[in-house]
Amino acid sequence: MAKQSTLFCFHKKRWLLLLLAMLSISTAVAFIIRAARDSSCDPQQQHFDAGNRLQSTTTKEIGGVTSSSSPLSFMKSKRLLLVSHELSLSGGPLLLMELAFLLRGVGAEVCWITNQKPSGTDEVIYNLENKMLDRGVQVFSAKGQEAIDAALKADLVVLNTAVAGKWLDAVLNKDVPRVLPKVLWWIHEMRGHYFKLDYVKHLPFVAGSMIDSHVTAEYWENRTQERLKIKMPKTYVVHLGNSKELMDVAEDNVAKRVLREHVRESLGVRNDDILFAAINSVSRGKGQDLFLRSFYESLQLIQEKKLQVPSIHAVIVGSDMSVQTKFETELRDFVAQKKIQHRVHFVNKTLTVAPYLAAIDVLVQNSQGRGECFGRISIEAMAFQLPVLGTSAGGTAEIVVNGSTGFLHPAGKEGVTPLARNMVKLATHVEKRLTMGKRGYERVKQMFLERHMADRIAAVLKEVLQKATGNRVS
Repeated sequence: MAKQSTLFCFHKKRWLLLLLAMLSISTAVAFIIRAARDSSCDPQQQHFDAGNRLQSTTTKEIGGVTSSSSPLSFMKSKRLLLVSHELSLSGGPLLLMELAFLLRGVGAEVCWITNQKPSGTDEVIYNLENKMLDRGVQVFSAKGQEAIDAALKADLVVLNTAVAGKWLDAVLNKDVPRVLPKVLWWIHEMRGHYFKLDYVKHLPFVAGSMIDSHVTAEYWENRTQERLKIKMPKTYVVHLGNSKELMDVAEDNVAKRVLREHVRESLGVRNDDILFAAINSVSRGKGQDLFLRSFYESLQLIQEKKLQVPSIHAVIVGSDMSVQTKFETELRDFVAQKKIQHRVHFVNKTLTVAPYLAAIDVLVQNSQGRGECFGRISIEAMAFQLPVLGTSAGGTAEIVVNGSTGFLHPAGKEGVTPLARNMVKLATHVEKRLTMGKRGYERVKQMFLERHMADRIAAVLKEVLQKATGNRVS
């Protein structure tokens, strides 16, 4: 059985509260929830201190600028309804939460609806909803007159993900035509099973759609027309950005050194060992199986060529220790069969990515099929000056500059050997690895900061609002 590892408890180090205050919103929320479950720590004090520090950070500044100079300042006093298909520790809902906090930071009135909730009490939903309430986001039930009134009174309604489209007919009924002209539909999906008419039949009639990458926008344009015979509304491509909090950690050499030492100690690896990591939920679509095959092949190449390199390791962050899926069983069986248990480390799923980005040397973004709609983990890794080895599919190809900030390889089985060779290349050429990391960091500073994302979203919101209201927005 491959080595398992979980996040270490930071309570013995005075860095905890400082690091929590600096981590991104989604990272901090997940860390707080995780800490609350760890009986060896002091969860009540951690939750209180981290929550207060995080709140003071996010309400005073947006992307490093005050709310008065934010590109979203024109949204002050505007009423927005944000509709999410679910509320969980996954990319789509957390990204919408970040938008909610940005809008609250400039004085917008923000309401939130989660369309699908489990019947019983859910700890994650409870914590996330309370986090929103703490920041002045109003949380409504998905059904009932309150939800209808919020939609009718809103200046803008943001539907998050294609699946959220089910909420329109289910709740608004006859009022759907009144709301559609002020809907901005934020789409993150790349998989074919989301192209169902029940989900997206209202797409042609909304004010606009917002998509995270050009390749995904093109895919939706073609797919809706060919398969569903409907036309997309005006579509805006908005690349995402790293939060100021994550950048603070990435640019703090002392914090990174502390995180690196602790994570590597918990994994049982040495400081000079080279760590290749895949940081995604463990599933076939994320390609951890092919990553492990590439890793094993890279070990063989090093042995065959008798290369003198430090010990290399593969880290898979995103396991579920409580429910081991068939796919993860296959991964662990492969590791055992190849007798590389001492080189492969499985880490429980977490959104506290900063400690692992500080600890590793190379990120492997190995998403398969059409790839990621965007793949935010790539720009987070680049902020930590890490080269990225990614599939030449989806949004990854719009983030990674092949040969400059990392290397791209084909998706599927044909990408196994190219990825293995790229891993060996970076393991044997330290300067190339460091240079690529620095170039990636420079690219983030030029294009992928929170203020860049705020600028892009502001331009979209301004145009959509003008279209919805017929009034010039300034």
